[in-house]
Amino acid sequence: MMMTITARGRASRAIRQAAVAFGALLVFASVAAAQGYTASTAAAAPPAELSAAIRASLSSQAIEVKGPQGVFCELWLRKEIPAAATAPMALGVVYSQLTPGTLVGAIQFPAQVVDFRNQKIKPGVYTLRYELSPVNGNHQGVAPQRDFLLLSPPAADTTTANLDFKALVKLSRETVSSSHHPSVWSLTAADGAPAQLPAVAAQDSDNGTIQVLFFDANMGPAGAAKPTPVGLVIVGVSSAS
Repeated sequence: MMMTITARGRASRAIRQAAVAFGALLVFASVAAAQGYTASTAAAAPPAELSAAIRASLSSQAIEVKGPQGVFCELWLRKEIPAAATAPMALGVVYSQLTPGTLVGAIQFPAQVVDFRNQKIKPGVYTLRYELSPVNGNHQGVAPQRDFLLLSPPAADTTTANLDFKALVKLSRETVSSSHHPSVWSLTAADGAPAQLPAVAAQDSDNGTIQVLFFDANMGPAGAAKPTPVGLVIVGVSSAS
């Protein structure tokens, strides 16, 4: 009887130790995934490819994102992003204080990337504007929320004024040679963002692990803009793509 109890005790300890080891492995894998991408700020003038008006509206501090292969992108945010003082309630919309078509900033990719629809985007500089996905069957299930940033070529997008939906979509289509769809980059809520921004965090999605860049964007009414945390999916594609 004593030998049976001892054997059972050893088996129980072995199971507990295996469970602890497996849990530690999962934590290590999660941390490693998050550590694959980092974000930092650096003094850098906006790219010369942008129009003078847009360059003047952007910060001289760039957000640099590095990945396993080196620099993934550089992001310049607008010094003050025009927005309402408060975010009205809107179903499926996270950043409802923003007006669709608003210029948010500019981005530069040193190498080819894919957007949220898994479309290939060539290296280069692009403007970033806020837009909402249409409410129709073609866009159902693309993302948990309707907020996106659309890329546009800087040679064609030269104004800081808002663009209407059709004009923005037409411009953004010029960035994608393989389809007639604009290049879309999903925005996500900043709930649970790291304490120190900018930062990149790995998150689970319905289509695998994604990398989310969290940063503070200075947005609000003219003269009263304030830092607002924003989440942008930089690596990851929609399950509907």
